[in-house]
Amino acid sequence: MNQRIQQIADAAARLFLRQGYAKTQINHIAKAAGVSVGTIYLDFTGKKEILHFILKCTADPSFTERKLKRPITDDLFTGLEDEIISLFETSGNDFAAHLQDDMHNYHFEDLISDAFDVLSRYAVGCLFIEKNQFDFKNLAEHYLAYRKQFFDTMTHYINVFIERGEVRPMEHPELSTALIIELLSWWAMDIHYTAFKTQNISPDLAKQICMDNIIAAYKR
Repeated sequence: MNQRIQQIADAAARLFLRQGYAKTQINHIAKAAGVSVGTIYLDFTGKKEILHFILKCTADPSFTERKLKRPITDDLFTGLEDEIISLFETSGNDFAAHLQDDMHNYHFEDLISDAFDVLSRYAVGCLFIEKNQFDFKNLAEHYLAYRKQFFDTMTHYINVFIERGEVRPMEHPELSTALIIELLSWWAMDIHYTAFKTQNISPDLAKQICMDNIIAAYKR
């Protein structure tokens, strides 16, 4: 992919997450990316196309490998919203798949690792919908349903691990599950994009920190 396109997309993503899509203007993106407004219009026909490019790359990482005709137009992103909604469903079902078997080969460490990977993989898209839910109500509605499914699945897994004696007993397992998800979300998503002071910590190191601390806190 053209390095400048990625530079513009990265700058726009951070602005969309921090100050909102509606409040972000092309000149803001140009300044953050270190290019001129005219240069942006050589690569994208507008702000909406930049957003759709970001979401498409989040949903389909292989899209970044395509050779794209510039300026990028919205014709490339027909059906993108349906694709994202379908991704929510597929991701949720894949994450819950181990509940369908006896789980003998699935352990608490595996759960925390998988949960971190899911949150990290779709960080930009998920954070964007969270921060801009009033501007993208249809996506937000499906995202909230996905978040609920993710929480319910995590709670179910943890209750199974408690019953199995693999995780220590908890007086309020649902609240503890919420705490674990928030911790994973911060290290997998917010630390790179929306924290008060973002940090350049690699995903591998962030995952290691989560694994070490969560497993030490809850593993029996």
